[in-house]
Amino acid sequence: MLVAAAVCPCPPLLVPEVAAGAAPELDAARDACADAVGVLAASRPDLLVVVGPAQGGGSYRQGAVGSFAGFGVDLSVRLGPVEPAESELPASLAVGAWLLERAGWADAPVAGLAVDQELTPQLCAGAGEELAARAARVALLVMGDGSACRTLKAPGYLDERAASFDEVVSAALGAADTRTLSGLDDRLAYDLKVAGRAPWQVLAGAARNADLAGRMLYEDAPYGVGYFVSVWS
Repeated sequence: MLVAAAVCPCPPLLVPEVAAGAAPELDAARDACADAVGVLAASRPDLLVVVGPAQGGGSYRQGAVGSFAGFGVDLSVRLGPVEPAESELPASLAVGAWLLERAGWADAPVAGLAVDQELTPQLCAGAGEELAARAARVALLVMGDGSACRTLKAPGYLDERAASFDEVVSAALGAADTRTLSGLDDRLAYDLKVAGRAPWQVLAGAARNADLAGRMLYEDAPYGVGYFVSVWS
């Protein structure tokens, strides 16, 4: 059963070594993410699953290693405080693993689930239900960004639909509104380059009967990309 969830953005720039001189620009987001991970620890889960977007999807066991070498930084992270496993984490889960390492996570076993960004809402919901059934007390760290089309300089250029889409997402994440998240238009999300759509719909499936309350900790659109940090407990 799902007992808590934290939603965080997943840009590698969240890692100060990757952001380099621009690191202070995301200090508020990092602080909010740290608070969100603290809520997960306080929920005393039997299992924590980090969920994030990645082409092709896949499951990762505790100890899987992620690297930021592709972003010009000699830095690696592990999914949970155990001996390294052979599989390599995709970027979104590597950022999640970094958040856990930063918080000194040692509260429960950790696993990872990468979700293909083209997975249908129905299959996302089913994956979430399966995650919630994996232990008596399950917590999720859900990694994903909003639209990447909020400004002219955004990665996806300016799309007039982006701000309203992110407003709907923000309200749903802040209210633990599983119905709205489940109903997000996957094709519109794809057009707006929303990396978080599939992971958020996995969360919605996991939380469908959990009766959790939501709280928004951070919301902004630096670099023209929607970033949200929220907790459900």
